[in-house]
Amino acid sequence: MKTLVAFDLDGTLAESKQALTDDMAEALADLLGVADVAVISGGDWPQFDKQVASRLPQRADRGRLWLMPTTGTKLYTYRNGSWSAVYAELFSDDEKKEIVAAFDAALDATGFVPERSWGERIEDRGSQITFSALGQQAPLDAKEAWDPDHAKRKVIQVDLQRRLPGLAINIGGTTSIDVTRAGVDKAYGLRKLSEQSGIALDAMLFIGDAIFPGGNDYPARELGLDTVKVRDAQDTMSVIAAVVACLKD
Repeated sequence: MKTLVAFDLDGTLAESKQALTDDMAEALADLLGVADVAVISGGDWPQFDKQVASRLPQRADRGRLWLMPTTGTKLYTYRNGSWSAVYAELFSDDEKKEIVAAFDAALDATGFVPERSWGERIEDRGSQITFSALGQQAPLDAKEAWDPDHAKRKVIQVDLQRRLPGLAINIGGTTSIDVTRAGVDKAYGLRKLSEQSGIALDAMLFIGDAIFPGGNDYPARELGLDTVKVRDAQDTMSVIAAVVACLKD
């Protein structure tokens, strides 16, 4: 019996950095009526608030929702009418400088420097440093066209693993690479979630679009969770409907 359903965000619940659609928000509200729900992804809290927390309908049971920014190195819950951080694990300033320098060197070495970018390409999220190849404000069509098969980022990922051997480096979103402390990935975040919620790992179902070796959703499968790989948010809607129907029965 599954009592918690965990999701990736971009590419799974919503398009990259876009807010949940009204239909998806209603679907999550339906799911919250029969199970706990967690969202774990690379974005920081402001992005989670914009994409998820602020989009839920009034009827949604927010007390059953676990929001896990920066690959689970932060956890937010809804208590007493507001969202608050349960924990946050942050990089030191020296660690951040080392990671940024490694990104610059890796891009030079691999040659994957886009001709155009929209905004900053490297974002400090406190407990995670994220590289967005086309910049933080890049239009969705440009992002989807840049590396649809993840081939470019896999090359950059391999180079970064040599430069940052003590850190975790995962492909996420449409153009992103996330760097966290060693051992920090979605498996780490889901284990933390189990500790904080008291919900056993075998009672969790994970849904994501990057469940493949090197993808930032793959650690959930390696952890032993039952997983469902989806193509996009529309596919996720169908899975949610099926889960709600099963849990109601």
